Amino acid sequence: MFTKVLIANRGEIAVRIIRALRELGIKSVAIYSTADADAQYVKLADEAVCVGGPQPADSYLNMQNIVSAAVLTGAEAIHPGYGFLSENEDFAELCETCHITFIGPKPETIALMGNKANARVQMQAGDIPVIPGSTGFLKDEADAVKVAKQVGYPVMLKAASGGGGKGIRRVESEDDMSAAYRDATSEAKISFGDQRMYLEKIITPAKHIEVQVFADRFCHTVAFPERDCSLQRHQQKVLELSPSPVVSPEERQNILKIAVRAAKTIGYLNTGTIEFLMDQDHQFYFMEMNTRIQVEHPITEAVTGIDLVKEQVRVASGRPLSFKQSDIQVHGFAVEARVNAEDPAMNFMPQAGVVKQLKLPGGPGIRVDSGIHAGDMISPFYDSMVVKIIAHASTYKEALKKLNEALAEFEMSGTASNQDFLQALLNDPVVRKGQATTDYVTSSFMPEYTKDSIQEVG
Repeated sequence: MFTKVLIANRGEIAVRIIRALRELGIKSVAIYSTADADAQYVKLADEAVCVGGPQPADSYLNMQNIVSAAVLTGAEAIHPGYGFLSENEDFAELCETCHITFIGPKPETIALMGNKANARVQMQAGDIPVIPGSTGFLKDEADAVKVAKQVGYPVMLKAASGGGGKGIRRVESEDDMSAAYRDATSEAKISFGDQRMYLEKIITPAKHIEVQVFADRFCHTVAFPERDCSLQRHQQKVLELSPSPVVSPEERQNILKIAVRAAKTIGYLNTGTIEFLMDQDHQFYFMEMNTRIQVEHPITEAVTGIDLVKEQVRVASGRPLSFKQSDIQVHGFAVEARVNAEDPAMNFMPQAGVVKQLKLPGGPGIRVDSGIHAGDMISPFYDSMVVKIIAHASTYKEALKKLNEALAEFEMSGTASNQDFLQALLNDPVVRKGQATTDYVTSSFMPEYTKDSIQEVG
């Protein structure tokens, strides 16, 4: 087992990893930018090293400085968390070159699955059902038109190296293809330095169902109960739940088997998430794989009782999984809300400022993952998510009620948040039935929510 691990991240996920390391008896090293010098996670870590200025490129994306910090402090491994360098194969390879363990999959696996077009080809080779679309990369706009005609409109253009909703355009007809292709490739080049595209038929209405997988060096591969991440606003997840209230036990076993087969197809190591779309007939189609821990991992921990972060560290140190597939059982339902410092009344514009007061909820079945205290500065340089609130109960209805009550307890002053928006979503009848699909928030819920907000203001 490691004696010291560096966390190449910030905020609530850095706090989460530090606490897991503490339970394992492992010393933690935090890295921070000049903007995060007084952050909670920096104070919690056993050691902390400044790696650069407030811009991510100067600090949390500065591979050389981060690895130098690990070498300087004697850290044997680096946990990347999520975002930043967590799915960067060059960073994972640099860690290997410097004889530092990267807590995640192998660099070649990150590279393979990070390119969404190549991932589709790999899954097809492993007999995993994929969304109808292009095979490999689109050659040009004309090729996109050709494939779209074959699979039928509407289609989605996607950046091969994409993520975070960047480089994605919905195309309703051939007349829209030219502008969409131009805009998507331009955005992809700016965001990822890679303008290659692929195309998929839009399966609508559909649910976004994902499965956490875990594999060790001894060929043991397991899958966890599915997470329903259909509640999204512009491809960004808002609320997540596990398990899905509309997936039957038989369907669950089927998708878990598919996910394990997918992980074995690519020789996966450590943890990752296979993301699927489920159509109205409950057929599952591979969409992509995230080769890291997910923001929503706490709901999986809540319903299974397994600490995924601690297991990541154990497996990375060379130990076998501490559990087998039959040990993974579903206990109740869990729901997670992402509380962001953003203003729904201003088109969800991120908000920066000092947190003047902060009151976090508690009680049985409530978990709060946070990286802020009262008096902290919410920086304009990073993601706007500040708190995750997770509710766990024996039924889906109880979990929603518990989360709603927890959000009612939550108080943060000094900056706006999406608290009211989240509570309105939890009280929506379609959400309460578990029937929301990926387009529901944007196309159905948001217009009503905006209308009500305008009426209240008036």
